[in-house]
Amino acid sequence: METRIDVALKGLICRDGRALLVRRSLDDELAAGAFEYPGGKLQFGEGLHDGLKREIREETGLAVSVGPLLYASTFEANPRRQVVVLTYRCRPLSEQVILSEEHGEYRWAPAEELRELLPPPLRRDFETYRLFEQLSCGAGEKGGSIR
Repeated sequence: METRIDVALKGLICRDGRALLVRRSLDDELAAGAFEYPGGKLQFGEGLHDGLKREIREETGLAVSVGPLLYASTFEANPRRQVVVLTYRCRPLSEQVILSEEHGEYRWAPAEELRELLPPPLRRDFETYRLFEQLSCGAGEKGGSIR
């Protein structure tokens, strides 16, 4: 029984006091209908920042600048597949969100709404790394940030 490890890149994109969440399509095999931040699998030979920019552009139509690594985590997607997730702070360089078929909805959510919408594993990551407390996507601040 062959096992594999995939690397997924995620971007926490902040703008005007809110972070971008996308909702997985209802027919997705993993976490259908769940809210998450955009991103996806790293392709062979691709740099981390380039892969994250590509995934965010494919999923949301946004161009972003990639900031520092916020945290790393891992989970078992099934008994033979483990996923390592690297989550980076990002700033949007474009305005209009255009979702791919992978997602059915998006919203720019303040910290309070993130607590409600994120699935338990992502909420635990936010709590473990104190990201709710650090979320300072200041209203009116172009692009926002996490300290």
